[in-house]
Amino acid sequence: MKYEENIKALSSIEPNFIGFIFYKKSKRYAKNLTIEKMENAQQKKIIRVGVFVNESLETIISIGKQYELELIQLHGDELPNYCNQVQKHFKVSKAFGVDEYFNFDKTQPYEPYCDYFLFDTKTNNYGGSGKKFDWSVLNNYAGQIPFFVAGGITPQDVVHLKAIQHPQFFGVDINSGFEIEPGLKNIEKIKTFKQQLGIIQK
Repeated sequence: MKYEENIKALSSIEPNFIGFIFYKKSKRYAKNLTIEKMENAQQKKIIRVGVFVNESLETIISIGKQYELELIQLHGDELPNYCNQVQKHFKVSKAFGVDEYFNFDKTQPYEPYCDYFLFDTKTNNYGGSGKKFDWSVLNNYAGQIPFFVAGGITPQDVVHLKAIQHPQFFGVDINSGFEIEPGLKNIEKIKTFKQQLGIIQK
């Protein structure tokens, strides 16, 4: 999210998480946001997520405190020890690029230092492909850390998402499939998606 009125509108339908990207190369870079513009998310007790890519620990701590972030999503090449350092200040979600050849054993060293994993479509960049991976490979994940599924999710994916039966499947990370333009979300589309998934309003 990057626009104040859009944040207010989304907050009204109470998602569990709202993400703010602090990666300067992203079209969704939240450079003009202030803590005041995020207030609606705070009032609704929605968890604020800061997304970072290969950022310094000092910068994450500074931005995290400035925006009162609760969860840090690490979407770059961060190593387990780095996740450990971040976790001393915030909850941590580590993203992994997944394709049909992904070895889920790679997640094991991260388990002590992460609260969540995010399985996104493998790309040459750091996410944002708008493409899905084959969700059947999630059956190869034998870890104990809850995970989000991301990557090209659209309103048409409700049936397939409901079919995922993995015990650690925790949530759905949506983005481009629900946007009017980068960073500007279609609120009605997200509201309908929540209802179709059977997510109960608080």
